[in-house]
Amino acid sequence: MVKQFIVRCLAYSSFLILGATSATASDKLNNNETYKLLNLFGDVFEHVRSNYVRQVSDKDLIEAAINGMLISLDPHSSYLNPEHFKNMQVQTQGRFGGLGIEVTMDDGYIRVVSPIDGTPASKAGIKTGDLITHLDGKPILGLSLSQAVKLMRGKVGTSIRLTIIRKNGKTLKLKLVRATIPITTVRSRVEEDLGYIRISSFSQTTETGLKKAMKKLTKELGKNFSGLIIDLRNNPGGLLNQAIAVSDAFLNRGEIVSTRTREKSDHKRFHAKKGDLANGKPIVLLINGGSASASEIVAGALQDHKRAIVLGTKSFGKGSVQTIIPLEKNGAMRLTTALYYTPSGKSIQKVGIQPDIEVKETLIARPINNLTTREEDLRGAINNKGNKSKLKNSPKKQSSASSRKDFQLQRALDLLKGVAILNKG
Repeated sequence: MVKQFIVRCLAYSSFLILGATSATASDKLNNNETYKLLNLFGDVFEHVRSNYVRQVSDKDLIEAAINGMLISLDPHSSYLNPEHFKNMQVQTQGRFGGLGIEVTMDDGYIRVVSPIDGTPASKAGIKTGDLITHLDGKPILGLSLSQAVKLMRGKVGTSIRLTIIRKNGKTLKLKLVRATIPITTVRSRVEEDLGYIRISSFSQTTETGLKKAMKKLTKELGKNFSGLIIDLRNNPGGLLNQAIAVSDAFLNRGEIVSTRTREKSDHKRFHAKKGDLANGKPIVLLINGGSASASEIVAGALQDHKRAIVLGTKSFGKGSVQTIIPLEKNGAMRLTTALYYTPSGKSIQKVGIQPDIEVKETLIARPINNLTTREEDLRGAINNKGNKSKLKNSPKKQSSASSRKDFQLQRALDLLKGVAILNKG
């Protein structure tokens, strides 16, 4: 009975989606094949439900089947049950108890996209590209991304042990204490008479935080304000509207980004309004392999309009748009619905943003930096069909060795100083 009920429900949903009321002969043939496959699903469900070695709830089986369908599409589509949907909303709006780590699924394990500044994960030294294999001694293999994230989150003050494999093959066992993860995404300071702004992710408070930071820097530096560094390194992205707002803050006109879907009628273009918070002063924007999605929108927009010099290493290459679709009281689905394109019309999917000036983090980091995980390395990543030819623009300048602590930041400071001197001349 359960099997028949599921098949009838799925068949009815398929009937509505496929529009059988106006189906052609070809459509009806396709519908018949769909119904056969739905019946196959019902058979498998019933066998697992009746014969699996341990009893599994119908809810868990159906949610797993839905999530399996979505994650088979690409690495960023997934099902969010009510609890995970609520957690996602909290993450973009307020604060939560957890480790402060952005992750993705990679071949059954959890791959670190980026640790968030000032969180337990960042303080413990977790790095972009780290592979998390065990939580509290239990293997992650077999868990979904949402299940693993649920285990890593929890009550503030509680601890969890992570087993991590580095890209160089080294295994680490770390004990982290969960903390309140605030959504403070913008930090600023004065660096050698220049403005420095660090954006760690794009939440609903990012635009407001940026405006406050720029106001503070302008007041502190006064007439000496000659340039700005925007640091998007290890920024895993976030809300599209906040990436557009940050880009708009430094542009007076022109396209910021476009999103393209299956249907041309749904393509969208977003343009800048007049008003530059930096008043035309030179900008250096820092990126690396952990800069993804919304970070790449900002980097691509400012680079294409020649508003900023992009410095660092090639970005992650996540050029896809995920839409959160609520499912009444049954959570939501995160579905990839479009691709991002920079103002010049280039898709960054699996390609990333190539910096104008390539600067490795340090000389020592160079041998392993080539192993940084990017979108193109993820299983099931959407292929980039938007670019007719491969990017041919190579970096304009290669860095030299330095003993300074933050090599990329120091190069950015040196570059801005040089530009300021030229402007004064």
